[in-house]
Amino acid sequence: MGNCCSDVGGRMAAVGGTAAITGNQSDAVDMYLKSRGIHGILSQIELSFSATNLRDRDVFSKSDPMLVVYIKERDGAVIEVFRTEVVLNSLNPTWIKKYTIAYHFEVVQTLLFHVFDVDTQFLNIEVKMLKLEEQQSLGEASCALSEIVTKPNRSLTLDLVRRVESVSSTHSQHHGKLTVHAEECFSSRTTAEMMLSCLDLESKDLFSKCDPFLVISKLVESGISIPVCKTEVLKNDHNPTWKPVFLNIQQVGSKDSPLVIECFNFNSNGKHDLIGKVQKSLADLEKIHSGREGENLFLPTLVGHDCENKILKSKLFVENFSETIQHTFLDYLAGGVELNFMVAIDFTASNGNPRLPDSLHYIDPSGRQNAYQKAIYEVGEVLQFYDTDKCFPAWGFGARPIDGPVSHCFNLNGSNNYCKVEGIRGIMMAYTSALFNVSLAGPTLFGHVINKAALIASQSLADEAQKYFVLLIITDGVVTDLQETKDALVKASDLPLSILIVGVGGADFKEMEILDADKGERLESSTGRVASRDIVQFVPFRDVQGGEESIVQALLAELPTQFLTYMRSRDIKPRI
Repeated sequence: MGNCCSDVGGRMAAVGGTAAITGNQSDAVDMYLKSRGIHGILSQIELSFSATNLRDRDVFSKSDPMLVVYIKERDGAVIEVFRTEVVLNSLNPTWIKKYTIAYHFEVVQTLLFHVFDVDTQFLNIEVKMLKLEEQQSLGEASCALSEIVTKPNRSLTLDLVRRVESVSSTHSQHHGKLTVHAEECFSSRTTAEMMLSCLDLESKDLFSKCDPFLVISKLVESGISIPVCKTEVLKNDHNPTWKPVFLNIQQVGSKDSPLVIECFNFNSNGKHDLIGKVQKSLADLEKIHSGREGENLFLPTLVGHDCENKILKSKLFVENFSETIQHTFLDYLAGGVELNFMVAIDFTASNGNPRLPDSLHYIDPSGRQNAYQKAIYEVGEVLQFYDTDKCFPAWGFGARPIDGPVSHCFNLNGSNNYCKVEGIRGIMMAYTSALFNVSLAGPTLFGHVINKAALIASQSLADEAQKYFVLLIITDGVVTDLQETKDALVKASDLPLSILIVGVGGADFKEMEILDADKGERLESSTGRVASRDIVQFVPFRDVQGGEESIVQALLAELPTQFLTYMRSRDIKPRI
């Protein structure tokens, strides 16, 4: 999770590392780095378990409890993933064994817990060999992983329920409580921040200066180098000074682990020329900074059948070196930061008559969701866990309310003063109701709803609230007010706000990709101001429909990175 280095717009941006400042690399650089081993990093969560007031199922002693953990898959399948040890004679066990799980922000990870009393005759058998149908149930519970990690102390206590079936009905009985505690697994939060420069780089181009960038790789035991960070490309510069890079100590191994720093000349075809390199550890780089003396680059050169390192006059300098604590996304959640969900729905006439089955807004009597409903439900289902009051601002745009002019930002609930609805179900109900209370019109304008969301975010910022806002815009067409939208997005890039855009239907959405800085240059306003960061993620619904990746995974994958970019760039620390 997260890109490294301060970023420049366009095709030659920084990538990798742990600074979580978003970059916009070209396909050539992206393919180059992926081929050399850069992959995403997941947070690992260690879960520990304890229970109280368990039911006593043994006659002459207390119960001997064991906990079994299951994961519920997207298709509803339930898979066993973990068993604790058996705690003898205890109604209030604290299990020693921990379960480690990869935390994925962009999906709802449903966990099921089942406590069993292991019969005395099976106590000498390994827990993994126990047949669960031969043990007595002490109770079950379930929750989403996100419910645990969003608690201030990362502990969630659940009622254990034992289902009792009778001839007339099925009801539940409470039998004690289960407490689940989460800890993020890490070796170090310490991050080294460096500003690197070079002097007297040799030109690789015939008619211009070189376009240099650095790739920093760690050396593994096999001798293979694994890239972990890349700087931005600086055009026509023999004496470049790059923006700061950030390397987590854990990411590279230790301060004494060897690193290879390679300086390349950028080529748009992806075949970048090696100018020279050095091999140093972070500790060595810190000494170079302290000594204010550069390190000569060398270039491996074939001499006969041997490879020798040709020492170059070009030098690498470490202009700045410092170590800082880099807090994680989960640290902010534990500190009480909330993600507040907002939604804006396109009611322009191009969606088609909602009463007809070929309309994108058609409400199927069978209950089958249309694309708008799917996007609302899937994104809202994930984000609702990070919002305590679960009251969400909801707007429509591009329609004519009863006896009124076309509105490009109206409250979905029909109120003139209050834009919030309760829960995801409230959004769905307001959406359905609005379809029969407005006339679809046009054109497709985003500026009004973005400015409305930005106003809420700016008010929260002024109140020093620990909140970050996520606006979901669902649309069937290309935005008409492109420059006004760019102006609104550039202005909003300074606020605690991210914007997710889903394109539904068969329109050509190529122009929409301009708004997503992953696929082009940083947005620029009509006054020439450049966005301070990328806050937009655009996904055409048809691109993920029926694929392995869901719409919510495609939309939310970048959100933790955008969140951390905002928090770190403003030096906002979690309240932990």
